[in-house]
Amino acid sequence: MAPKADSVEGIVLSFVNEQNRPLNSQNVADALQKYNLKKTAVQKALDALADGGQISFKEYGKQKIYLARQDQFKIPNGQELDKMKEENSKLQEELQVQKKAINEVEAEIRALQSNLTLEELLAKEAKLQIEVHEMEEKLKKLRSGVVLVKPEDKKVIEDTYSENINQWRKRKRMFKELWDAITENSPKDLKEFKEELGIEYDEDVGVGLRSYCELLNLGKKRRTA
Repeated sequence: MAPKADSVEGIVLSFVNEQNRPLNSQNVADALQKYNLKKTAVQKALDALADGGQISFKEYGKQKIYLARQDQFKIPNGQELDKMKEENSKLQEELQVQKKAINEVEAEIRALQSNLTLEELLAKEAKLQIEVHEMEEKLKKLRSGVVLVKPEDKKVIEDTYSENINQWRKRKRMFKELWDAITENSPKDLKEFKEELGIEYDEDVGVGLRSYCELLNLGKKRRTA
């Protein structure tokens, strides 16, 4: 006699038949937690169903594996299997179409979410207006001839710059004289010797004395113009 559908045995039997795959008591108990069934009650129901011949079971050591009785299911013939495969293929195609549609909708939602709200646009506009106003004020000062750097400060900077250029030129000359004296009769390859000593020329690090001298001369020309 089949158990009542709302009884523990009825719920367990329905689940085992729906799954139609090997299950242990823990599998069933985990899946039926929504019915507030404890593992002991599930185990008892499984054993009762197995003893009553309503489900099949096999023992593997101390563990029992339960399975729906296969004689209750209709086994499709070759023609029915082909039809099922064809239907499955159509469903797969429909599924891909639906997935593509979902992806397009999700992409549109993400695009809409990335757009700024009206409040955010207004706040950004206000910030930009403040920045524009500040830049316009600076531009007005420049156009009106306002001195942004004091003459005495400018002279100190230029004198310091000029002194550094002179020191650079002096040390560059001293190094050349010393290097020429050391390597005059050296049998070593000068490039390899330089790398061995860890020496780098200005050009090796992308700087040149001439370009800095030109900046100094350019500043002097602007003062006399």
